[in-house]
Amino acid sequence: MAAVVNREECIGCGKCEDVCPVEAIKVIEGKAQVGDECIDCGQCVDVCPVQAITL
Repeated sequence: MAAVVNREECIGCGKCEDVCPVEAIKVIEGKAQVGDECIDCGQCVDVCPVQAITL
């Protein structure tokens, strides 16, 4: 299971991309996208300013 981004809520700030220890999140076309590399660490959830990411 991987982190899930609510694309309607995501503001594309890139904080999740910066904090991901395995580089599983990329901001593409202004929205975060989670790749298969996700290890469910939750760091992206903690750093998201608009709570757009869940595990």
